[in-house]
Amino acid sequence: MKTPTFLILGHAIFGFSTVFADVTTTIVASSNYGVWEGWGTSLAWWAVAFGDRDDLADAVFSLKDATVNGVKLPGLGMNIVRYNAGATSANSINGESITKSPKVSPSRLVDGYWVDWTSSDPASSSWLWSTDAKQRTMMQKAKSRGANIFELFSNSPMWWMLYNHNPSGSDGGSSDNLQTWNQQQFAVYLSTIALYAKNNWGITFYSVEAFNEPSANWWNGLTGTQEGCHFNVATQQNVLPYLRSELNSRGLSSVLVSASDENSYDAAVATWKGLNATAKATVGQINVHGYQYAKGDRAGLYQQAVSSGKKLWNSEYGESDATGSQLISNVILDFRWLHPTAWVYWQIIDGGGWGLITGDNVAGTLSGPTQKYFVLAQLTRHIRPGMRILDSGCDYAIAAYDATAHKLVIVAVNWGDAQYLNFDLSKFATPGQSGATINVGALK
Repeated sequence: MKTPTFLILGHAIFGFSTVFADVTTTIVASSNYGVWEGWGTSLAWWAVAFGDRDDLADAVFSLKDATVNGVKLPGLGMNIVRYNAGATSANSINGESITKSPKVSPSRLVDGYWVDWTSSDPASSSWLWSTDAKQRTMMQKAKSRGANIFELFSNSPMWWMLYNHNPSGSDGGSSDNLQTWNQQQFAVYLSTIALYAKNNWGITFYSVEAFNEPSANWWNGLTGTQEGCHFNVATQQNVLPYLRSELNSRGLSSVLVSASDENSYDAAVATWKGLNATAKATVGQINVHGYQYAKGDRAGLYQQAVSSGKKLWNSEYGESDATGSQLISNVILDFRWLHPTAWVYWQIIDGGGWGLITGDNVAGTLSGPTQKYFVLAQLTRHIRPGMRILDSGCDYAIAAYDATAHKLVIVAVNWGDAQYLNFDLSKFATPGQSGATINVGALK
């Protein structure tokens, strides 16, 4: 495999002269695919293990250089944090207790706050606010370094809300596990956390997401390796209005409801089309995961979001290609066809090529950064919040415009032999001049 070469072009808008090149694309100056909100990560599960480390917080959430395990890293400057509301607790309630999948990893069970059903009063002993300290600590470290968008999300309702008390899923994997009489209680749980965070943690959640890949059939309590829960569309239609109502009743009407974090673009299209008008009206933001990679109807989901007047995020992406080649290819496809206004990587720390930094969340050990870390840095450090996303006219570049600095940023990738990449800026009112500031580097 050839090592991709990245070009980051910061271009002041002055005069322009044509340069003949091997490939040419026109940056469409009049295009507008939204104001970029930012780049982010989910804190589960890596922050549950490493949430007290300042070096990791510096590397992920600041733009300054950080030294992690003796390796100097450019800060990623992520500003979006997805905080996971856990579903696990060790206590018993009237003789009932959690059931755990025999294959679940302890590092993938996140402690929840509402530990028994006796009382919904967050000041009562039914709530344990001291748990999950490291994930909260990393969220605070992120905020102090400039993170400004926080989303609360759930992989599963609390175990005692489930038919089989197993937060890894139903015994079959394809049936709903949330008890019908606890649908509103699930909304109470998430809304209570959101209010408590505002009043006690200094964190105002921008949005709340109740589901995680709800249409999937792999949330199986007998074989599951993490927290997860299947929700059919009819159940989602019940939960979404409850969530909107419970947030509103706590004075959190400005907090968006996100849905539905389906695993693929095609599943997201199907779920959105399946929701009734009442449920859709409660949703302020469509979230989708990028696990369909190079396939799927990105453009169709974008059209659904536009026609419904909803924001659109790629709220989770990950894979095992440590080189970063697959990541950059799919990010460019997202910018070209999906047009999200935010993009979130799943695991900062993990093994098997999934992590940006290789590590073991169970053992609590770190190795070093993968090449994928540096690939993502080419994006996160240059395409910054507040920029307007433009049409690059091609599948090998991303373009964004900073109106305040009058700066055009192009991040491009070359997959093959060395060649010239020519960017036609003649569509700008005041075109740029040849000889822009260019930073080119092959990532070894």
